[in-house]
Amino acid sequence: MFLRCGMAAWTGKAMAKRKLASWEVSDEFWKRVEPWIPVRQRAEDKDYVRKPGGGRKPKEARVVFEAVMYVLRTGCQWKALPRECFGSASAIHQRFLEWERAGVFLRLWQAGLAEYDDMEGIAWRWQSVDGAMMKAPLAQESVGPNPTDRGKKWQQANAVGGRAWTPAVDHRDRG
Repeated sequence: MFLRCGMAAWTGKAMAKRKLASWEVSDEFWKRVEPWIPVRQRAEDKDYVRKPGGGRKPKEARVVFEAVMYVLRTGCQWKALPRECFGSASAIHQRFLEWERAGVFLRLWQAGLAEYDDMEGIAWRWQSVDGAMMKAPLAQESVGPNPTDRGKKWQQANAVGGRAWTPAVDHRDRG
């Protein structure tokens, strides 16, 4: 872990700034995201077995955020998170759900959209969304049957014991 995180600072000017992996969060980006991350507090209406401060300490918010970025970037399942980098996948997923309920990712998306609008400009008057998820129910009348649809197999099947072809000679001795 020391080599991955601290090598650039340790070698000083001799080593150029290392390139971050696509799921790693830069210090600059983390400074912008951190204020939106909710602080975990104990619920007052819940009875706890341990005293405040007892038990295992929660994961750092930055590690959890990097784990979420890892899942989003790689498309892996939550249980496939590398345990040696991020720890318990179920704990990461639980924090993700807490943040999602708190609206962290919605605010992050809105802030990114507003920043992009400032930089590039978004044509807010004209937007197009393609939401076709199923066949149009009335399209069959105007278009007609599908030319590649030849029917169902049971409609094409012959009767049991029947032939699919008829012989050209109708008597038994065809030779």
